[in-house]
Amino acid sequence: MEPQPGTNRPIWLSETTHPELSAKLKDGLSEIVDPEIGFNIIQLGLIRNVMIDDERVIVNMILTTPFCPYGPAMLESTRKKTEEVLERDASIDFGVDPWDFSMMEEGLMDDWGLY
Repeated sequence: MEPQPGTNRPIWLSETTHPELSAKLKDGLSEIVDPEIGFNIIQLGLIRNVMIDDERVIVNMILTTPFCPYGPAMLESTRKKTEEVLERDASIDFGVDPWDFSMMEEGLMDDWGLY
């Protein structure tokens, strides 16, 4: 999957099928912040894909670490926020891909002094 221009995050399937809903969802999910890192789940690139149809939404999401103590709460917050924003049932497809700093939005690593 190709990254979205200007970011390191992949283009969601829903950005092709439902661009207006994808933009609305991105704004809503930007409210969910990883409490340990202090950036939101969009900035961190934790949402790897979103699929929307007329009745439901499937969000593919990963965590920064496999044993993140806030993981279950962040997954549930993401599901609830998706249902609230898009007004349809949502489920989280928890991905097992490892997260790394390159998945963050461009420029955020500078804030951490990594580059």
